[in-house]
Amino acid sequence: MSLTAGSRPDGTRSVAAVEEPTAAVAAATATGRAARRTRRAARESKVPWRVRLRRDRTLVLMTLPVILLLVLFNYVPLLGNVVAFQDYDPYVSSNGITAIFHSPWVGVEQFSRMMDDPLFWSAVKNTILLFGLQLVLFFPIPIALALLINSVIRPRVRAVAQAIMYLPHFFSWVLVVTVFQQIFGGAGIIAQTLEKHGWTGFDLMTNADLFKYLVTAQAVWKDAGWGIIVFLAALAAVSTDLYEAAAMDGAGRWRRMWHVTLPALRPVIALLLVLRVGDALSVGFEQFLLQRDAVGVGASEVLDTYVWNMGIQNGDFSYAAAVGLVKGAIGVCLVLAANKFAHLLGEQGVYKK
Repeated sequence: MSLTAGSRPDGTRSVAAVEEPTAAVAAATATGRAARRTRRAARESKVPWRVRLRRDRTLVLMTLPVILLLVLFNYVPLLGNVVAFQDYDPYVSSNGITAIFHSPWVGVEQFSRMMDDPLFWSAVKNTILLFGLQLVLFFPIPIALALLINSVIRPRVRAVAQAIMYLPHFFSWVLVVTVFQQIFGGAGIIAQTLEKHGWTGFDLMTNADLFKYLVTAQAVWKDAGWGIIVFLAALAAVSTDLYEAAAMDGAGRWRRMWHVTLPALRPVIALLLVLRVGDALSVGFEQFLLQRDAVGVGASEVLDTYVWNMGIQNGDFSYAAAVGLVKGAIGVCLVLAANKFAHLLGEQGVYKK
């Protein structure tokens, strides 16, 4: 009687012989799913666009109002960037739109002025510093919290934890700053508790040196729950066969997370990272404007508040438009560069190659 590897004389198979086929079946299943998706996408690309438009006309009609709003409020205002090359005066005509045609053309004078403005470079410095800090401290936190919540076995506990973390996303920045003021301010809970026990209180809300860490903590508390939802949705799409195969192959919890969970999250991480890099120069407006007087302009001035201060407060619309135009152009370049880097890593990014 001949026996195969891993079999016993009674006809049963050992655990070692079962683990290898299980992992192979799981890998074959994942490969087969990817192949089916590729074939489905190839067939879809061969369908004429008129046929697809007729087939999906209901979905097109549903998205049409959103497209109209996007064009009306996001793309049509781009035409107003022409004032960045003018000495725009809204009072030379009866309304601001026709004033564009009556304002003198100055070419790149506003951009030259911007390059010579030390306040502009100070705002750029603060913006880049805050973006780097938030990218290092804020971006990984939703990933870690999503992995933590996903590891909770009880569905009720998982739902309660997710709801608690997601709730601050609906708070306005006025409420967020108020909550932090009541906790970390000079008359806040922590300062009063320290003074009652004979220690010297502190006022974190007026400390210009720690302001960058304060706004990062506020952003984490407010928006980390939103990122958790995105990563939990990606984790829900991971096949349980992969976890079972890895467990039978002897992989512990950390190895399963490293070899199964994180590779499944990598496309989502790459996409969100590309979008975050493209939004690098927009670290916030209302959050900084509300705390501007407490820490001073030197610590809280970013490009968004600088544009608001020059355009709305000082009425220098052409100069503010020039700063905003440069900021938008740099953002587009950052998106293209980050997306190219994602392609080099083998990810799709915002768009395919």
